[in-house]
Amino acid sequence: MNEGNNMAKDPTRETLKKLIEHSNATFSADDVLREFRITKEKRNNRKLLKILEIISKNQPKQADNLIEAAKLLEKKDPFYCLLNFLNHYSETNIMQTMRKKDMSSSTPMLAKTMFENGTPDRVSEIKERVVQAACGGLSRTAQNNNSIISAGLLSTTPIPSAMPALGGCSLFPSSTKNNSRIDALWDFHNIENIQFQQSNIAAIPLSSQENLLLYDLIYCLTGMRGSYITPELDAVRDGNLQAFSMKFKISEQIHSSLRDIAQEILPLASHYACIQQFIQKATFSNCSQVLQALSEALNNLIHDYYLLLAQLESELNAGNLTLHKMLFYVRPTLNTMEVLAGAVTLIVANELRGGQALTLLFNKISALTGDEESQKFLIQLTQRAAMPYMNILQLWIQKGVINDPQQEFLVEDNEVIRREELPEHYSADYWEKRYTIRRERIPCFLDKVSDIILRTGKYLNVIRQCGKKVTPPQTMNLQFSPTNQNHITVIQNAYRFASKNLLEVLLKENDLMGHLMSVKRYLLLHQGDFITQFMDACEDELAKNVDKVLPMTLENLLGLTLRLSSAKHDPYKDDVHCELLTYDLVTQMSKIMNNEEEYWQTHDRLDLNGLECFAFRYEVKWPVSLVLNHIAISKYQMLFRQLFYCKHVERQLCKIWKENSIAKKFSPQAAELYRSAFTLRQRMMNAVQNLEYYMMIEVIEPNWHIFIQNMSKVENVDEVLSFHQDFLDSCLKNCMLTDATSLNRSIFKMCNICLKFCEFIQSESSMAPTDTFSERVKRFDLEFTGLLIGLLKQINDVASDNPSDRFINLVHRINFNSFYNEQMDKLCAKDSMMGHHNHQ
Repeated sequence: MNEGNNMAKDPTRETLKKLIEHSNATFSADDVLREFRITKEKRNNRKLLKILEIISKNQPKQADNLIEAAKLLEKKDPFYCLLNFLNHYSETNIMQTMRKKDMSSSTPMLAKTMFENGTPDRVSEIKERVVQAACGGLSRTAQNNNSIISAGLLSTTPIPSAMPALGGCSLFPSSTKNNSRIDALWDFHNIENIQFQQSNIAAIPLSSQENLLLYDLIYCLTGMRGSYITPELDAVRDGNLQAFSMKFKISEQIHSSLRDIAQEILPLASHYACIQQFIQKATFSNCSQVLQALSEALNNLIHDYYLLLAQLESELNAGNLTLHKMLFYVRPTLNTMEVLAGAVTLIVANELRGGQALTLLFNKISALTGDEESQKFLIQLTQRAAMPYMNILQLWIQKGVINDPQQEFLVEDNEVIRREELPEHYSADYWEKRYTIRRERIPCFLDKVSDIILRTGKYLNVIRQCGKKVTPPQTMNLQFSPTNQNHITVIQNAYRFASKNLLEVLLKENDLMGHLMSVKRYLLLHQGDFITQFMDACEDELAKNVDKVLPMTLENLLGLTLRLSSAKHDPYKDDVHCELLTYDLVTQMSKIMNNEEEYWQTHDRLDLNGLECFAFRYEVKWPVSLVLNHIAISKYQMLFRQLFYCKHVERQLCKIWKENSIAKKFSPQAAELYRSAFTLRQRMMNAVQNLEYYMMIEVIEPNWHIFIQNMSKVENVDEVLSFHQDFLDSCLKNCMLTDATSLNRSIFKMCNICLKFCEFIQSESSMAPTDTFSERVKRFDLEFTGLLIGLLKQINDVASDNPSDRFINLVHRINFNSFYNEQMDKLCAKDSMMGHHNHQ
């Protein structure tokens, strides 16, 4: 067929000719087509782009179209690139026209070869020849039964080994709903306007029938319909990998003995088509890196499958192939392909990606024990598929960086803002919630080490944010192997390295223990002389209403007392500051226990004095702020506020003892009335001092000792955080500061009665005692005793529920000589009666 006739029917050549004439190029349309059909190993993208530049000279939007062509050449076949380029300058849509054209009027465009190493693609030839035979052969007459096959397979015309595929441009009508379906495989669709001949072959000898059937089988094994073998109509796929269960129908004219053997071979065609479609989906869609790697590995495996088919065709042409021989040759491949098709079908059906897909492949390996050949292939595939995942993992455990564009790695970075931009009062969230594990993304072979994988990267991140460069001692080569546990060893080594380095940064370079000791000195009242001096200096200021307290005055007095007391030797004393909170301790405790992390936001102040709102604040820099974060400091503040308040009450009770020396001048009768007030003061002092002693000596000190012991053998930062949290939570619980009971409310009520009593005594101290005075003291006595008995009973109840805690010690300490036993028994009996009455 000459070029003129070709161009009359072929819009590709027609457009090319117009462009060539307009640009005065020296080559023909066929020269251009030949260059763009060249095989991959001989292809020169720069040369192809130069040709496009020459023929589009002086054309509109030349530069934009050339840039688009350059990008397409990187990803697609050159022939597709050419058609796309010509589309811009054609009056008709070449892509659409190519779908509808009669096959004989243009050059057939077949599936892109899977051979990437330059060897001839025999399957591609089979496909091309059978179409040429069908197109040309149907116009002839008087052909024998074997004419199509012989015309296709015995042709001596040289055919290019790698014809380009039309991405999204199919030669066949597509049954899929997705219009952008890639027809780089033939998946048994009917060729438009072509019917394969099926003459009556029942009468020809069995050997000739077998020969025809063998040719048809080879076609089917490449995803093409044969003359005598067709997939059942309801089994033609719609893009959902149904080929795994595809059934084939063999013409009734073929002898039943031949049909039976062929049916044993045909599942291979179904498995092949299923795998091919998976490869296409992974190649042309934006799917996970694991599936893309699996697709590439399958592609290489399919290469061996094509070689097998090429050998079978060669044997058939030489007259040496029978159905029995063919079954024998394909049997090992059939088993392997069945396993692979089953795996990819499950992956697609369940929409698995990343770690889930790797888990499925790994489980399949152990299920194949006994089938060594298939197991070997699956191990290779799993290793190849795991490579991108292991690369992401290696970067994470080596540098603490996540490079996971497809969201398939087991660790997820939830960072919204950089650490430097965090608000002043950020909580432990930065550590706890920035990096999280997505359990559904963990491959089963990494499940046991997922937590240390998370911690390794977190540690490296903190070290890097401290401005310290971290280089692992030896280069890591993290590869997954189903047959050994080398990858586990590499992960564990990386974890030990990161953990050791971060501990050194925290404990040695940033003196974490020094900071913790400093916090204990000030917030847990460990520095006794400083606390006494500070309370002496600030007493008048803190007695005011909280709105009238001047924070600057408190800060100045704090600085003064820090430098006058033995605290002046503390290197971190300047990290301590005064803070006036906008709520009382009970409110703060409720907010902490309910995890209201934004509790530092401003609230309307209650009618509180400075003392009730006062607390120390301790400020630290990164990375110590990982341990002494805002939540931890708030817990220290809660302990401080309770201790500080009790200390204040004790000081007031001492003060009335000193100031009331006037009582010595009273007559014996008047002094007798006054004695009851002194007795009550002594009982109040006993309760408050024992409460302080219990908290500081029986709770905080033993827990601190355990904490220091644990810190001496700590191995990683998570243990540091855990031990520190255990210390604080144990102190809060045993100091009755958790919301589980209302103990702390009872303590504050009792302390407030003591303070009111002190005020009363101070106001009455200048006048002689009277009966009214005595009655007031009795009322204070009754109220205080009632609150104390109630508190002791509450503590008893809590202690019986929590025998492992230290609560009961406080009861024994306050009630050391069973002074309150009788009243407690009465209260218990009364409660019991009330409970019985309510029950009735």
